[in-house]
Amino acid sequence: MANKHGEFIWYELMTRDPDAAKSFYDEVVGWNIGEQMPGDMDYRMIAAGEEYVGGVFGLTDDMCEQGARAAWLGYVGVDDVDATAAKLQELGGSLLMPAMDLPDVGRIAMVADPQGVPFYIMRGAVEDGTSTAFKPMANGHCSWNELTTSDQGSALSFYGQLFGWESKEAMSMGEAGEYKLLEHHGTQFGAISPLMNEGQPSIWTYYFHVPDIEAAKGKVEARGGKIAYGPHEVPGGEYIIISADPEEVLFALVGPKRR
Repeated sequence: MANKHGEFIWYELMTRDPDAAKSFYDEVVGWNIGEQMPGDMDYRMIAAGEEYVGGVFGLTDDMCEQGARAAWLGYVGVDDVDATAAKLQELGGSLLMPAMDLPDVGRIAMVADPQGVPFYIMRGAVEDGTSTAFKPMANGHCSWNELTTSDQGSALSFYGQLFGWESKEAMSMGEAGEYKLLEHHGTQFGAISPLMNEGQPSIWTYYFHVPDIEAAKGKVEARGGKIAYGPHEVPGGEYIIISADPEEVLFALVGPKRR
């Protein structure tokens, strides 16, 4: 695996209706979500142009009865899945799904941070393979990874010890606190935000880049999604919207305003 330990390398949508997800996200983000891959599971690859950036995993009724729910989950690349999972638990995180090998794909484990926010850790099977799923400014790729959490200090300590993430800059959010920018090996890739509303859950939100934020907003609404926030201008001159798809799964978009 050519990506450094602690880099986001994949994004996965868990959904009860992969066909509906394809119809929505292909139109909104500009992806090409493929057909179901061979096997018992309904898994489909997300292509942004000629590069794969994630997957769509179809949830079965049995999975949902066991507590699975529709959501976006990020994969963080690690040098050793088992050692990282053990350290994660020592730091107060939890193991949601034991480490397992996926033939020709790699070794993965589903985990959660001390505030209960889920994500995956993964070691890819291809030693010289490099993921470009996180590629700021590239349409269809993830441009920003944002953790909204009830305990910024605990989260920063946890992820810092686990992945080497640091926060050297922050932006004031008034009475809400600070928006702490995250960097890894000198590259900013996301932030840790305080909760903005009482009852708001701690969650990772992933921002996918689009060529026209106003056009994307219109497509979200036309396809049965909802706009929770924005368009809002962010540093650098681009705009963001935070949205929910028709299954009420939270995601975000970032891009220029063409109109």
